[in-house]
Amino acid sequence: MKAGAIVGGVVTVPDLDAALADYRDLLGLSLVEENTVGEALAESWGCQGNAASRMATLRPTSGSHCFLRLVEQPMPPGYRPTTTYGWNSFEITVEDVFDWPDRLAGSGFEVVGPPREIPGLPYFVAMQVVGTGGEMIYLNESRADTPTNDMPKAKSPVDHLFIVILGTPDRAASVAWYRDRLGFDEGASYVIEYTMINRAFGLPAGTTSGLTMIQNGRMPIVEIDDYPPQASVRPRRDGKLPPGNALVSLAVADLDRCDCAWIVPPQVHGAPLYRGRRSATTVGAAGELVELVEIAEA
Repeated sequence: MKAGAIVGGVVTVPDLDAALADYRDLLGLSLVEENTVGEALAESWGCQGNAASRMATLRPTSGSHCFLRLVEQPMPPGYRPTTTYGWNSFEITVEDVFDWPDRLAGSGFEVVGPPREIPGLPYFVAMQVVGTGGEMIYLNESRADTPTNDMPKAKSPVDHLFIVILGTPDRAASVAWYRDRLGFDEGASYVIEYTMINRAFGLPAGTTSGLTMIQNGRMPIVEIDDYPPQASVRPRRDGKLPPGNALVSLAVADLDRCDCAWIVPPQVHGAPLYRGRRSATTVGAAGELVELVEIAEA
């Protein structure tokens, strides 16, 4: 595992049992642990109000060292996904994206973007779904490497997170944060007609948005999206995680080389995600929670 690898994502859900029916029983992720967040981990995230919250940790059957954690908490009234700053989607690599729309019928997932092949983009086919906690998940079938990135092939029907998407009011500031504070590479930038953003904000067809990739060499990590002026700060109850796509865990080689203000100084947690290594959480330029896990590169 190399620096920048996505080792986990946290999603908040209003009903953990219902979410497990979707992620474990339908998507086929393996349940690793089911417990509570606990005081130490909640404090490290700056979310002491979640200490007693139920949490389930899942992992792909491929064995990839990437964990999706579901934390039970009520949704704030009026929360709408992909309209606020912070983590707005997790991209997961899958084997056959066209197999999923029918299989998701009747589940807690709402298909908001069915899979479609895009002329001139032979590298991947993606679809978008929203879960019961307002979390946006992209299911992405990788077919070939792009000119600038290596696209991971799934080794199980639903495999690991490989790109996380950040909405920001200042793309340049967010890019600089990941580049200068964490030492990742600034990749290519694009201006595109971003259907998901236009749909979320009711923008007319033809409206374009800018995005920049953050990567380590050819490995993609974070897609940083410019959000329009209509975007807002994510509503959040005191002491609780942000709703929806709440937190991302990234591997780093050495926490002491990261130029970050830690919520709590680095410490060791016992869960399988951490492998006995130190971790600490900080807040990015768009207000996003970023947990950094010190994992020796191999």
